[in-house]
Parts: sequence; C-alpha cells; structure tokens
Amino acid sequence: MKIVLISSRPQSFEGLCEHLHRNDVTRVVTRQEGGIQDLRLVADHDHPDMILVECSALDSGSLAVVERVTDQYPRMAIILLGAQQDPDSLIQAMRVGIREVLAAGASREVIEAAVNRVETKLGLRIRQRGGQVIAFVSSKGGSGATFLATNLAHQLASGGKKVLLMDLNLQFGEAILTIHDQAQSSDIAAIARNIGRLDASLLQASTVKISSNFSILAAPEDPAQALHVMPEHLDAILAIAVEEYDFTVLDLNRTLDDLAIHALDRADQIYLVLQAMLPYIRNAKRVLTVFRSLGYVSDKVELVVNRFGRGAEVGFDDLRTSLGPNRIRTVPNGFRDVADAINQGQPLAAIAPSGVVSKAISDWAQALLPKPEPASGGLLSRLLKF
Repeated sequence: MKIVLISSRPQSFEGLCEHLHRNDVTRVVTRQEGGIQDLRLVADHDHPDMILVECSALDSGSLAVVERVTDQYPRMAIILLGAQQDPDSLIQAMRVGIREVLAAGASREVIEAAVNRVETKLGLRIRQRGGQVIAFVSSKGGSGATFLATNLAHQLASGGKKVLLMDLNLQFGEAILTIHDQAQSSDIAAIARNIGRLDASLLQASTVKISSNFSILAAPEDPAQALHVMPEHLDAILAIAVEEYDFTVLDLNRTLDDLAIHALDRADQIYLVLQAMLPYIRNAKRVLTVFRSLGYVSDKVELVVNRFGRGAEVGFDDLRTSLGPNRIRTVPNGFRDVADAINQGQPLAAIAPSGVVSKAISDWAQALLPKPEPASGGLLSRLLKF
C-alpha cells in the first residue's frame, strides 16, 4: 500500500507519516511539497494507491485537476485535507472522484480512520488477510474454465476449507448449472443494488449453499442486471469475502474489461485455461502479453491445459515452446465423466470419484491446501513430555 501526502508544509506531516506506517507496516508513506495543482505530477510519477492532499479551496480549476487524475487512474484514491465542508462542495468533490473530504486541523486519528475506510471500500487491504483469492480466465470460449473453477472449489471445500465461488461472467454466467440443480434466490447484482447494506450476513444470505463449506454467489439471470455491478462493488464484496472464507474463487468472463482487470489485480493466483489447439494457444499468448503489461509476476499466473491427451497432435513440449517459461498444469480428457456430472448438476467427485479428471482436480486442490504441521520430535521425545 503506497500513500503520498502532498502539502505546502510537508514537514508538518512527519508525525502523520509515522502514525500511518506504525498502524500498518505494509504502508509505504512519503511526503511531497506542493498543492492540488501537483496532483497529476505525483500520480504520473509515483503511481500511489492513495494521495492525501491539502486544499483549502475547491474552485473549478482544482476540481478539473482532480477529475483528470481520477479519469486516468480510477483505482487511485484521493483524500482532501482542509477543504470546505458545506454540502455543495462535498457533492462537487464526490462527483470528480474524491473519496473523503476532511476538515482543516483533522487529528491523526480522524485521518487514520478515513484512510482505513477508503482501504476497506476499495479492497486495498485484502493482501493483509488470510483468505486466498483465485481467479479463472478462459483463453477462448469452451475451454472448460467454469467447470474447473467450480469443481476445484468443491474439492477445496471437501478438504475442510470454507470456499466462496463468485460468478463474474455477469451476462451469461453458468457456474451454478455445472454443479447444482436448484434455482438461485439472489445474485451479485442484487448485492450491488444494496451495497450500502453489505455485511457478512447479507453476503452469506445472497449465496447458494452447495455444501456445508461451499457457496456460490451467482451471476444475474437477467443479463441487463450486469450493468449494476461496478469495480467498487467487487472491492467491497472481496473485502468481506477474504475475511469470511479461506478461498474465494473468481470465475471470470474472458473479456478483459475493467471489472475483470480489477478482479485479476486482487487475485493471489490466476489460472489461464486453454486446450491444446492452435486457437486456444494463440489467444493464451495474447492474454499473457496483457498480463505482463499489467505487471503480473510469473508466479501469479499458471496455465491450465484442459482435456490434454498424451497422443495429442500438440504435445507438452510444443506447448512449452509456444507459451514460454510459464508454469503449466494439465488436466486429462475425461469427456464422458464431465458431461455426466454437468448434465446431472452434480460435482464431478460425486459422479466419478475415481476418474482421471477427478484425481487431477483432487491433486490440484491438495497442492493449494496448507500442509499439516510436522510432528515435533519422535515417539521418545513426545513420551518425555508427560
């Protein structure tokens, strides 16, 4: 978390910098001399997650500066210190994308509380919490990403972890259909429309419970309702999900729009799903290029080759040559078992527990689950404790 404080008297912020860092050591807090006219320069040069800037008067010129920055950097949070508190000024500030407006002379505690609110709302503190976020992206339609996402989530839940799957293919999501045969009563668009009421209870009540540990937050049945879901809604949902669930699995639309990139930014692990055929491989290379431009490190991305057969025309060495030094996981072809599971609306492990695809997904889940702590010492050392 990178924060820049802009003030005409930056030395006055020295204590505030120490305070913000002391309360969260993952914050990198720096001071910059200047005013609101320097907002664009700081944003372009430092690319911070948050800027706190002193501004005593919000005139049209100041609002225009802020709006240009928030248009170019929609995920960069701006907090104003010392600006007017009258309703008209506050409305104008919010319209140009300012997150908080604090009065002149606000205490460190008040500023800290505002920073915490913005971090929580925007999901900027997700990395500090225990729950893992896993994202599935398809390189091309029909790759099987949704099936793998739902069944991996089911296997993680079977391993004793609490798991939420969010169907972010908002217009044509079908995650529930691959693993469940009952109708949904709510969806992610309903949460977005009531985002001010969102808490852990509302999130849980909006999901479909597949098993005791596994729930799905469905995509809306009406594609038009997808328009209600904004990146900030996703941030708010994820901020709660990572506190309530051990794993949050995101099944993404393969179109890399703003919402999808927002989700990928917050994922701990991205699985790019393809098949060993030329159109999938070509699209996967394009997606990997986008991922590199977004700054995703290689450890964050793993390629998953679905329906892979050893006798395939495109072999593993060919995939390695085409896709470069990326981690590659293969899932074998088990079309009949997979089709039976989907048609019955059941997890694959319930239909074909000993099948090759079930085993591959089970091994995958085991690799993600935390390893048990090794026993401390041998039998003699344990006996001597009594």
